[in-house]
Amino acid sequence: MGVSAQTIISGKVTDSQGAAIPFANVYIKDSFDGANSKTDGTFGFQTSETGQRTLMVSFIGFKTFEKILELNGQPIQEEVILEEQINKIDGVIITAGAFEASDIKKVTVLKPLDIVTTASAAGDIMGAINTLPGTATVGESGRLFVRGGEGYETKVFIDGLEVRNAFGATAPNVPTRGRFSPFLFKGTIFSTGGYSAEYSQALSSALVLNSNDIAEKTQGDISLMTVGGDLAYTKKWDNTSVSAKVQYTDLRPYQDMIKQDFDWKEAPNGKVAELVFRQKISGNGLLKVYTNMDISNLSIRQPNINNGGAKDTVSIGNDYFYLNTSYKDIIADRWTVRAGVSTTLNQEKIGFNTDEIEEDEKGVHAKLAFNWEAAEKVSVNMGTEFFTKKYTNKFNIENGPNDAFDFKENIASTFVETDYFASNKFVVRTGLRLEHSSLLNQTWVNPRLAMSYKLTEKGQFSLAYGQYLQSAQNDYALVNQNLKPEKATHYILNYQYIHEDRVFRVETYLKKYDDLVKFTNANDFNPNNYSNAGFGEAKGMDVFWRDSKTFENTDYWVSYSYVDSERDYQDFSSLATPSFVSNHNFSFVVKHFVVPLRTQFGATYNFASSRPFHNPNKSGFQNDKTPTFHDLSLNAAVLLTPNIILYMSSSNIFGRDNVFGYQYANQANAQGIYERQEVGQGAKRFVFLALFITLTKDGQENQLDNL
Repeated sequence: MGVSAQTIISGKVTDSQGAAIPFANVYIKDSFDGANSKTDGTFGFQTSETGQRTLMVSFIGFKTFEKILELNGQPIQEEVILEEQINKIDGVIITAGAFEASDIKKVTVLKPLDIVTTASAAGDIMGAINTLPGTATVGESGRLFVRGGEGYETKVFIDGLEVRNAFGATAPNVPTRGRFSPFLFKGTIFSTGGYSAEYSQALSSALVLNSNDIAEKTQGDISLMTVGGDLAYTKKWDNTSVSAKVQYTDLRPYQDMIKQDFDWKEAPNGKVAELVFRQKISGNGLLKVYTNMDISNLSIRQPNINNGGAKDTVSIGNDYFYLNTSYKDIIADRWTVRAGVSTTLNQEKIGFNTDEIEEDEKGVHAKLAFNWEAAEKVSVNMGTEFFTKKYTNKFNIENGPNDAFDFKENIASTFVETDYFASNKFVVRTGLRLEHSSLLNQTWVNPRLAMSYKLTEKGQFSLAYGQYLQSAQNDYALVNQNLKPEKATHYILNYQYIHEDRVFRVETYLKKYDDLVKFTNANDFNPNNYSNAGFGEAKGMDVFWRDSKTFENTDYWVSYSYVDSERDYQDFSSLATPSFVSNHNFSFVVKHFVVPLRTQFGATYNFASSRPFHNPNKSGFQNDKTPTFHDLSLNAAVLLTPNIILYMSSSNIFGRDNVFGYQYANQANAQGIYERQEVGQGAKRFVFLALFITLTKDGQENQLDNL
């Protein structure tokens, strides 16, 4: 009876850098022979197996090592080098310049719920975003001003498709709101710079809204508000859902009861209809269709400083239509396709006393994009898209010309972006975007680069660089159709730390502007007086802290932004800080749920340092400062019954008289003084009350998670 020869197998397990890997599992495949590596990575064991057998070495976070050995009783020494297993989901990610709100991603900074529970936001997506670092409070506008950029420099996308005229129409120095309900979206990506090569036509910021998939249940919702009401109904089938909503808003009764500083001839009022269709196709395909129709009107009397305080009547009538159709599917192993078309039709009739201007804009955006998991370490995002817009401006001026001007621009684009995961700690993203304008018959290539290094499981650094273009604003392109796109170059350094429901971010940036539109006088219709000679720069730092762990049933965040920005553009006489820039912006947001009262309380405090403006009574340019801005807003949501909620909110609790700037007379008075009037708030505060009723079969559903 023979005895099998014993083979001694020994060696050491290390990573690609030569560092020892302890406790790795080392064994002969399909046998019970093996051992674990020691703290110094060494291992050793005996086996009675003979012939060709496979040595296996495995450890969490690394690829399994396999090697065929010849076992014949002779000792075997094996140096094993384990290669890191790349995890694209839980590994390092690019965070420079991006705030993502999602219920899915582990690195979420804000959730969709936060959009509507922020006291100062009053249910407006843009209002909630304005509590994040990088944004500035420009109370007379309501738009997003990001890192020293103007409001027009932020572009909005829904499911990757462009939204034109994303804000409601309004009169000068009267703040507006976003057109879309936050309840439509499951996630939000707010980029303050350095954003993906997939997006374009935005100098400063991209706000990417990802809509909900198929609805979870059939339900109806009724909302009764101090400013109107709405009815919504959702029907859910196995693979399909359809939602419809009608909304009527009318501030006239409210403003008749609450004293207003604005002199409204017809307070804002409007009607909105929305239709949402979702259809699951085959195993993984999802078709989404969203339609928004919005009709609104307002008329306001505004004092004219150049006419002895007599008031001009400004009226706005707006008809808006938006259609978004998108499709996403897995078409092959490692391949995903995204396709879609969006259409925007926007018509504004602007009345100024007896004069009338009609603005008409039509836009279409079509996109076809592919995501390819090219290899374990490589992901590719690529696609092509087409933008077209036509803008028409008709003038009906009393005792003046009745002229019409228009222009049309087509932009064809293609983009490619590659993520290379060198390890679970280091990723590099390179991108290129090519754009061709039919209006100018020119082509541009814009590079993008970003990278992140994960220091620990909780913290990482990110860098981003990119060049961004945006076509000249419609009013300028209407006069001179040879204006080149304005250009911005972004440089960003970011650190982010996330641990146990706490988030800390600090980010510094530099943004350089070139080819900004420059002209001598506003409302000049001589194309020779318009050029791309403008330039500028913005630099600063943003800080963000959020904590929903320390205090029970309490969530809060703090954001601070510093920006130093100067430009020589438009009709500026020299390089100076624009009037929309405040060097310091601070926000504190807190939410607390009181279980015995079944009530969620919230508060938001916003601060903005003084903003520069030009005072013709002083020497120099942009030579004076506004007062600082302060606003404390409160809200509460009370669960009256399982399906009925009472909601209350108020802005500017202390009634501070915030001043956003001044309008000066064109000519000095008899004493040689240029008289002025304040640009301020429409009222001391805005008080909002609402009753939200949800109707389902069991009567237990409510909108508390949406408030």
